[in-house]
Amino acid sequence: MDLVLSIADYYFFTPYIYPATWPEDNIFRQAITLLIVTNLGAFILYFFFATLSYYFVYDHLLMKHPQFLKNQVSREITHSVQSMPWMSIPTVLLFLLEVRGYSRLYDGIGEFPYGWFQLVASVLSFLFFTDMLIYWIHRGLHHKLVYKRLHKPHHIWKIPTPFASHAFHPLDGFLQSLPYHIYPFIFPLHKVVYLSLYILVNIWTISIHDGDFRVPQLLKPFINGSAHHTDHHMLFDYNYGQYFTLWDRIGGSFRNPSSFEGNGPLNYVKKMAEEKHNSHGGNGYKNEKLFNGECTKTE
Repeated sequence: MDLVLSIADYYFFTPYIYPATWPEDNIFRQAITLLIVTNLGAFILYFFFATLSYYFVYDHLLMKHPQFLKNQVSREITHSVQSMPWMSIPTVLLFLLEVRGYSRLYDGIGEFPYGWFQLVASVLSFLFFTDMLIYWIHRGLHHKLVYKRLHKPHHIWKIPTPFASHAFHPLDGFLQSLPYHIYPFIFPLHKVVYLSLYILVNIWTISIHDGDFRVPQLLKPFINGSAHHTDHHMLFDYNYGQYFTLWDRIGGSFRNPSSFEGNGPLNYVKKMAEEKHNSHGGNGYKNEKLFNGECTKTE
């Protein structure tokens, strides 16, 4: 984050915010700048990409699902806006450690003997490392001792929209982001790659809440996408993974998405509409269980 900090200081904060006599490496100045930049960046990422996803990717037919809540989108946004500033506080403390040189982040490709190969390998390593830790953290948050207090607020949204992507209890949101911050303290990682990955994981988090259940056939066995995560929201104890299905398969929590089998939430809404049309407004689905009676669970 020192790259962002330097740009912010050079173009915005000096001398407009801070007095010129206040050194740029002052820890309190760095902390305040990081807090401002982190919150501003988080809100820009959230609103820009969630809005794009909501209007251009998200299938609004899902809003007709019986488990889609009244005023859900505005409630998701409100929850996110209230939570993100609190999530940023412990996040900034970790960024501050990085800026002050305690991580293994580096600047130049030539600093390591394998150069570009190591850079590419670090991206793959980052994805698999964080996917593994997030799986176990996420699964732990479903334990009965902590679920109700921490993780249940995110499961209010049974049929999530992209705006639910950051609608967490602040501690829940921070814990699930922790692997991203731990990685550069353990493994070497280029600063630009780290910043890019940080942005991409936020976009990915939005994408797995976007209701677009399509996955390239070749990748279906491996990628944990929106189809998997929507079932996680509805069924509670399946598909905890972030990017891949690997740890769900190892941990015995993998479930083939209901939408891949033709009985997902979007299939249900379309079938309900078709039945209503065919029966001229009849109530043939009034007593039918969601997902044809197979895919509901009481938490």
